[in-house]
Amino acid sequence: MTIILPYFISCQSYTDNIALPASFGDTTVYYTAQTVEKIQLPPGFRRMDFASGSFAGWLRTIGIRKDKRVFLYNGELKRNQSAQFTVLDIPIGKKDLQQCADAVMRLRAQYLYDHKRFDEISFADNNGRKYNYSRSSERSFENYLEKVFSYCGTKSLEKQLKKLDDFSALKPGDVLIKGGSPGHAVIVMDMALNAAGTRIYLLAQSYMPAQDIHILRNPIASDLSPWYELNGKTLIYTPEWVFEPDQARKW
Repeated sequence: MTIILPYFISCQSYTDNIALPASFGDTTVYYTAQTVEKIQLPPGFRRMDFASGSFAGWLRTIGIRKDKRVFLYNGELKRNQSAQFTVLDIPIGKKDLQQCADAVMRLRAQYLYDHKRFDEISFADNNGRKYNYSRSSERSFENYLEKVFSYCGTKSLEKQLKKLDDFSALKPGDVLIKGGSPGHAVIVMDMALNAAGTRIYLLAQSYMPAQDIHILRNPIASDLSPWYELNGKTLIYTPEWVFEPDQARKW
């Protein structure tokens, strides 16, 4: 328990006082899109082109569960059911490990695993010690991730990622992250643009306790939700955290 505790407290809520629009009280349980790339776009927008073998392209292929309720690792419902737009069909595990930065690492590792790029699966802890994966069995992969989730968190992941100097260059797979305790991380899942050049993006997160990875609603623009407009001059308000543009990172 002492191994996990330093990271367990790293995803404390930072936006509990953000009031969600009345429309976010939607009690609909099921969602019909089958993958991220099928999430409906606002009128006038089209998805940007990304190579099918890229991280950005892979993120679009992730399945979406019909049941859009967020469950915790122990099978209980998350208390706050107003933050998510829909839920990704990604394993959560049976332990309280896959929280915020862990979800980002899970998606990155899963992408590399699915493409058999095993030698590239590597994460570092706060002391710089690297945890590398080089075996190809599914069981060893899950065991590896549990170790990573136990020793690595927002602080170490923030150090490992590269700073994105130009927020306008944001793309799927990039991360908004605040390392430390409290800290949090969300990942860009998809992007689209319109004829005027306005770009929008989707965000996904896990939180604490460990829970289903979910696509976030936009708490300040319900007409655009779940999409966020790309604007490097303003704060990024998510349902449970506020990020600054200079907190964007890339792999």
